[in-house]
Amino acid sequence: MEACCSDLEVDINGEETLFLNKQIICAYSATFKRLLGKSTCSNGNLKVIFNDFPGGAESFELVSRFCYSNGRLAVMPSNVVLMHCAAKFMEVSKVLEQTEKCMEEIRYWSWPELLLSLKQCQEVETSSEAESLAAKLMDALVEKLCLAVEMSPSSAASACSPDSSLFRFSCDSKSTESFKNSSVRLTWWFDEVLVLSPGLVDMFLKLMVSRKFDNLIISRFLFYYQKVKFCSATSHEKRKILETIIDTLCVLDQSCVPCKGLFGFLRLALGLNINKSTMNKLELMIGNQLDQATLDNLLVPSPSKSSHLYYVNLVIRFTKAFLDGARGGLQLKKVSSLIDQYIAEVAPDHCLKPSKFLSLLTLVPDTARESHEEIYRAIDMYLEAHTGLTNGEKLSLIRTLAYEKLSGESRSKISRNPKFQVIETLDEQREQKQLILQMEKVEISGDNEKLKEHIEGIQWRVMELERACLKMQNQMEVIKKRSKNSSKGSNRSLPKLCS
Repeated sequence: MEACCSDLEVDINGEETLFLNKQIICAYSATFKRLLGKSTCSNGNLKVIFNDFPGGAESFELVSRFCYSNGRLAVMPSNVVLMHCAAKFMEVSKVLEQTEKCMEEIRYWSWPELLLSLKQCQEVETSSEAESLAAKLMDALVEKLCLAVEMSPSSAASACSPDSSLFRFSCDSKSTESFKNSSVRLTWWFDEVLVLSPGLVDMFLKLMVSRKFDNLIISRFLFYYQKVKFCSATSHEKRKILETIIDTLCVLDQSCVPCKGLFGFLRLALGLNINKSTMNKLELMIGNQLDQATLDNLLVPSPSKSSHLYYVNLVIRFTKAFLDGARGGLQLKKVSSLIDQYIAEVAPDHCLKPSKFLSLLTLVPDTARESHEEIYRAIDMYLEAHTGLTNGEKLSLIRTLAYEKLSGESRSKISRNPKFQVIETLDEQREQKQLILQMEKVEISGDNEKLKEHIEGIQWRVMELERACLKMQNQMEVIKKRSKNSSKGSNRSLPKLCS
């Protein structure tokens, strides 16, 4: 543009200052005509300052060149987005006519042209037109990708070659080289798409899902997306990327989503404090695949505000999600075994409250446990680490054990284990002594093992009945005291218990 005939100075977003001819610009731009009107400046050039011009100096200069060339500047896929948004801002109708005509041919554009135009949409995000343009471009991009994948391997490779009219890749494109290896024939586009902003990738993924693109390929892309983008992203960007990934994974076929990968995302999510809705989706996905998890997966450190060593509530939520799926058989037994291992691991934690430990013990249905050996050892460790429990708390834990699911050795050990002896009150020493006598090991010869087991079973049931009786007596004492306090002056009395 010639500075010698310029009488207008335009500052574009503080990036660049252009000197233009007022008459030429006003002849095409309704915005400038309205701003300047018949204004003149005898002491120097008129000056216009834009702070939010879409596309910055590059897009403004493109439209200015169109005006200076009397409309002879070609509008093409490589500049249509910038020119369209700038022309909309400057109200240059002749440019808009040509950009709209160019966009009508969008389905015939090449992959690189679509990708470049989408990148330009990121540069003009302040424009009201950016979102609608991006939607059209993305729809064409996904359609082209789906078409390529639906073709036979040989056709797909040909269609995506540098000489193809369908996809004309640049000579340095990584995706062209990827077709030399058949194992990556369906994933060539991964790196191509990663040049887009998180918002555009989110749009891309939603379209891919709606078009029923191969869920396994989408899943692979999501894990690759996280790995590549997290290297340079800020905490805020990481949070948004991870939320997009999780929101997309949850609508895919879950057989395409690896359990191990979900636990990797879980640790990232806990550190980034993602929104609650997305976290719930992640927990549900993990819960649905809990039978594929390992003990190491579940040993997630507790949040910083908690005193627990491990995040017990999280494991409880996983298990409830699994059980809500009404799974049984081998899957349920696997989860039951896994939870029993977890219980044994967290039992020594001094900060784990008895109510929380009891929740873990009763988390899976008892029918899923073929043996109570694991939880017996876990309870023993818990009682060892928590010597200050009340008798009621100890009793509630011990009652979770089933006699018939314990080995003869464990039943014998329990009868002598002082940690498993419960005294409800100091006034009941006589009953406790009697209970201890009943639980002493019966010396019987090896020829009478069946009789031995039968007697041990009777001893176990006696112990349980004694505990239940002691607790019931205490409860009735409380009821009597409350009744007396509430019925002072009344001649009515409580009915006597049957002896």
